[in-house]
Amino acid sequence: MIIHTIKELRELVKGWRKEGYSIGLVPTMGALHAGHRSLIEKSVEKCDKTVVSVFVNPIQFCPGEDLDKYPRTLDEDEELVNDVGADVVFAPSPKEMYGEGHILSNDFLTYVIPPYFYVDKLCGKSRVGHFDGVCTVVNKLFNIVQPDFAFFGEKDRQQLIILKKMVKDLNIPVEIIACPIVREKSGLALSSRNKYLTEDQKNDALALSKILFNIKACYNKGINDVSALSETAYSYLNSNHSLEYLEFRDCNDLDEKKTADDDTIVFIALKIGNVRLIDNIKLGL
Repeated sequence: MIIHTIKELRELVKGWRKEGYSIGLVPTMGALHAGHRSLIEKSVEKCDKTVVSVFVNPIQFCPGEDLDKYPRTLDEDEELVNDVGADVVFAPSPKEMYGEGHILSNDFLTYVIPPYFYVDKLCGKSRVGHFDGVCTVVNKLFNIVQPDFAFFGEKDRQQLIILKKMVKDLNIPVEIIACPIVREKSGLALSSRNKYLTEDQKNDALALSKILFNIKACYNKGINDVSALSETAYSYLNSNHSLEYLEFRDCNDLDEKKTADDDTIVFIALKIGNVRLIDNIKLGL
């Protein structure tokens, strides 16, 4: 079942609440793949009812990014959601989410602004305002659905950490469930943006996971010097790669690590052609 309006979804959820059902929310921007499927499966397993939102959120795209060409595959998304056994797809329009005229600027629209310390690094450094848009739309979805649990993938680990901080600071009564990265057999992390890659570019994209897996292997052998671990990355890069960052951060607050330990997450972002890809790995168990 697809619902397009906030009013209709709230009425449905109200009925679920009266029946005492637990509710899970899986927020997505659509173009669903096996990674999303794993999130939905976890929600269906844990909760009585599951809502999957499909909304390409305009306020988390920065100028020059791929908002207009971002893949929109609602029919296929609904088929996947039904196949997994979730209960409803919530697919609102920007007008439905942000109002008549929807002037999508914080001059006119109330935004949720996460802490600068969490944002001014990694993806937030080059995508100014991105996490404001993410926190705003997720907070709205939490208010609309009022889920008991919300499921997010660890591939967007900075986002996951920021959303956990938002929920804690704003006393939002939802438990965020972190779900492992789903990878192709090659090691490439699944992403909706992988659809933009040619076969040759997809081969080049394997550098992300190879770099991360090698760094973890070196750490497991006893190397914890961040500079030494970083140096191992360059043998995997070629002229088709544009490395944006390779950083070692704390798994709880994204503080920079001078020496790697089990609480360290290695974050990487690089561009292949016009496609920007991210990945990460935790060094400890």
